[in-house]
Parts: sequence; structure tokens; C-alpha cells
Amino acid sequence: MAVTSSPLRITVLTALAMLAFAANSVFCRLALGAGTIDAASFTFIRLLSGTLMLVILVRLRVAKRDGSVHGSWWSAAMLFLYAICFSFAYLSLDTGVGALILFGCVQLSMIGWGLIQGERPSLVQWLGTLLAVGGLVYLLSPGATAPPLFAAVLMAIAGVAWGVYSLRGRGVSQPLLVTADNFLRASPMALVALMVAMPAWSVDLHGAVLAVLSGALASAVGYAIWYAALPALSATLAASVQLSVPVIAAAFGVALMAEPITPRLVIASLVILGGIGLVILARSRKARAG
Repeated sequence: MAVTSSPLRITVLTALAMLAFAANSVFCRLALGAGTIDAASFTFIRLLSGTLMLVILVRLRVAKRDGSVHGSWWSAAMLFLYAICFSFAYLSLDTGVGALILFGCVQLSMIGWGLIQGERPSLVQWLGTLLAVGGLVYLLSPGATAPPLFAAVLMAIAGVAWGVYSLRGRGVSQPLLVTADNFLRASPMALVALMVAMPAWSVDLHGAVLAVLSGALASAVGYAIWYAALPALSATLAASVQLSVPVIAAAFGVALMAEPITPRLVIASLVILGGIGLVILARSRKARAG
């Protein structure tokens, strides 16, 4: 997809990408929460359909395909780990809670990598990071409205895996092509998981369709739209707009599945997203000052 300088076009593309990212949580929860498909089958169908759609998009959109541009098995392993943990976590988590844990851990893992690489955060960045971590701890702390711990841990692992995958993919020259290759490499891993989980297979047409929508539409097309908008966005803006994803996912969960909005979720969301927002804002100011 070619990027133009039209602000309206970029705004529309960005909004569609955020809707697609949130839709992944919605499709997964709709399928798994209703028991229409098992988690391993959902993961395999999602990755396979995503691969097929990405291959089509690469052929349609990538004008010049360099044979030296490809993914990696490490990145594919992170993609698979994200997808399988994401699916099993949504057996028990509400849509908004799952998206909040996922998003929070993605951002925190990327912030943590910056620290490992020698970044020296400002006081505001430290405060934002501590707030985000504190919000996750509060969300998961024991109580009547706490999410199931094992499912929350799985979603946290999914978030870290996606954060690692994102870090490994920064700066690639043809992200759509690389993503297609990584999906292709991850699909056999999902097939192995599917074979291991054979006794638990349970797939009906409704669940399979939702898995295809998650892979082909929310993942493949969503990434293509995001890559079309990304060159026109600053790094700070690109990070900031993703703060909307857990909110959108929670709204869909309430509207489509009558999931409750608890005081714990509201407070944790404000603290986590506010803390990450502080880190993003401080980084922006630091970059401008430097």
C-alpha cells in the first residue's frame, strides 16, 4: 500500500489498524469463550490463514522482492509463542483484561530492552514504568474480580514474546515480506502443537471462521494497513496510538459479549496506560532536547 501525505488517509489507515489489532482479541475471545474451537486449532488456523493472506498481499503490494529479505526461525518462534499463549489465555480471560495485559507486557518488555541496551531513563520515565508495573500487579492481585492467574501469566508471556518479535523486526526494509516469511515458518510449529493437542480437538464452522478472520483479516490485513500508515507517523505517535487498543477491545467485549467493566479494570487501565504514556511522552521530549 502506498503512503500518501494526506492527513485524512493516514488517520483512516491508523484507525483501521487499531481496530484490526483489537479485533484479534475479540475474534479469539468470541471463538474460545463460546467453546466453538479449541485453542491449538484456533492458533493453527489463524497462523495458516494469516500466512496465505500475507503471501497474496506480498504478491500484490511488494513491487521488488529481494531474495535476501526473509524472516528468521527465532522470530517465527516468538510469533508462535505469542499466538499459542494468546489463544490459551483467552479460554479464561475477558477481552479487555487480556488486551490490557498483552499490551502492557509488550510495552514493558520493549522498555526493559532499552534499559538492557544502556538507556538512561529520566525520573519521569522511571515513574511511568513503575506506574505501569504497579497497575499490572494491582490488576492481578488476589480478589473477587482478579483475572485467573494462570491465564494472565500466559497472556503476559504472549506480550513479552510479541515485544521480542517486534524488537527483532525493527528497521527491516520490507516488513510485509518478512512478516509473511515469519508466519510461514511459525505455521509448522503450530501444526506440531495441534498434533500434541489432538485429544482436545473441538472445531465447528463458527470457530473456524473466527480463526480465519483473526488470521487473514485482523492479523494479515491489519499488519498491511499498519505498515502503510507507519512511515508517516513519528515513533512517539506510533507508540501512543496503540494505547487505544485495550480500550477498543474492552468496548467490543462489553458490546458483543456483555463482559463487565469492573472498578479494578478501570483503575488498572488508567494506571498502566497512563504510566506507559508518561514513558512515551518523556522519550519524545528527551529526543527533541537531544
